[in-house]
Amino acid sequence: MRPKNLEKEEAIRTIALQIISEEGLENLSMQKLAKAANVSPRTIYIKYENKEDFLIKLFIDEVLGAYEKAILEKFSPEMEFAAGVKKLWTNAFRYFKNNKHAFALMQYGKSSPLLNKAYQERDIKEGDYFAPVHRFFELNAKAGVIRKLPQEAYRALLFAPMFELINEYFDFLERPKQIITDKLFADCCDAVIKGMLK
Repeated sequence: MRPKNLEKEEAIRTIALQIISEEGLENLSMQKLAKAANVSPRTIYIKYENKEDFLIKLFIDEVLGAYEKAILEKFSPEMEFAAGVKKLWTNAFRYFKNNKHAFALMQYGKSSPLLNKAYQERDIKEGDYFAPVHRFFELNAKAGVIRKLPQEAYRALLFAPMFELINEYFDFLERPKQIITDKLFADCCDAVIKGMLK
């Protein structure tokens, strides 16, 4: 791809993330994106089949790697279980509070059937992302700290409540008082930890 085209591509992605952050994912259309990026819709459709294809690729290229880096900051698979879970939750909350667009795309990615297609196109396999978290669960299950369950079950038990709380956090930004405080978030994390212990 020529340098000018790379600049256009970067501008399209940056503007898409800005629209998602300011107006919400549901208000992103390819026509709106093309107009804001000062390109024709045809330019976008040369590289992407449709809006869903664009969002999935944006999710993988712009969000997944950054989220992985943020959530694993100062985390180790060898950490004591409660300390490790608290670190993962704290890192995720900090990252998403500052990256609302990433949260919107993460939610979209979890619910879209096209995510598996994108993973197949990129040959992304289980464990290519978040391998230290998988190892963390394995070590704690082997030590008898938590029950032995499939990785998918661990992810659901650990991260589904966290994502719901972050979703509530963003909902409460539009209300008179924010109830999803760091303290409440930490208390909920403690409840999840207790529920996962053997």
